Amino acid sequence: MQISISPCAPPEWDDFVDRQPQATAYHRAAAVEIGRQAFGLETFYLLARDPAGKLCGVLPLVEQSSVLFGRFLSSVPFFTYGGILSEDHEVAAALARAAGELGRQRRAKHVELRHSAPLSHVSLADRTDKVSMILQLPADESALSKQLGSKLRSQIKRAEREEPTIHWGGADLLADFYRVFTHAMHDLGTPVYSRHFFDCALSAMRGAIDVLVIKVRGRAEAAAIIVRHGDRIEVPWAACSPAGKRGALNMRMYWEMLRLAVSRGARAFDFGRSTVDSGTYRFKSQWGAQPLQLHWYYWLPEGADIPRLNQSNPKYEYAAKIWRRMPLWSANLIGPWLVRNLP
Repeated sequence: MQISISPCAPPEWDDFVDRQPQATAYHRAAAVEIGRQAFGLETFYLLARDPAGKLCGVLPLVEQSSVLFGRFLSSVPFFTYGGILSEDHEVAAALARAAGELGRQRRAKHVELRHSAPLSHVSLADRTDKVSMILQLPADESALSKQLGSKLRSQIKRAEREEPTIHWGGADLLADFYRVFTHAMHDLGTPVYSRHFFDCALSAMRGAIDVLVIKVRGRAEAAAIIVRHGDRIEVPWAACSPAGKRGALNMRMYWEMLRLAVSRGARAFDFGRSTVDSGTYRFKSQWGAQPLQLHWYYWLPEGADIPRLNQSNPKYEYAAKIWRRMPLWSANLIGPWLVRNLP
């Protein structure tokens, strides 16, 4: 077996990815390139080949660097999933060692591999404080409605008083989505991705990505982006205005996403990642979603601890308080420059 590192994906990358049961939409070469396309981030493709030269394992890594957290590599940033794809445990272990060696060469504070299943035969620190919330879907909309129960149906129906209009599309709806999304992120105290980032995401995952916007009297009040891979549909980004939440448009938004997932034959809906017992965890649980344990593995320099690049870090908490006080126009101007180096 031979391990090599390339700045670009080999021609057979996507064919290999598509054959792997643990693959996600974010392993495909165009999706891995989103960080480079949107932010100019350096990207590495780790390749394992058997004696005949055939791919038997891959690992994409994207490098980021910030004043607060130093330099680090992730597989892959901006999304929940990534990590090693391999045909056996020996190949996975070899790719993990190569990732650590690359981390040493790049003088990284850590290397993060995002997995949704345990990695056997890999000696890396394992962070397990996050879960994905997954709802198994029935075959048709009628069965879905019954599965959700009367309380949820009542909340969804409440939105009808607002006389919402439902819009599905792609790049044509991105401006409306982004308007809702930027306000929501500012309220959370979180820097927002640039509009260009979403342009790149829609282009990279063309055919597997859709935009939903819900309007009231012509104004966008709730919006989301969904991504399909295999028989699962995931919502990596969703937002609702305060007025939309008061009118239960957030509930209607999730109902519309679930309806579409069922109509397209999806067998599961991924509500995205949460911390157990957090507010978002409880919101997703009410839909019947069940937790799927995430395993994020870390190569660390000797003596280093697993990083906390999230809201549990006091640096984040302090920054969020300041961010919420900034004018929206200022946050939207500075945010994309900051978030390019947040995982």
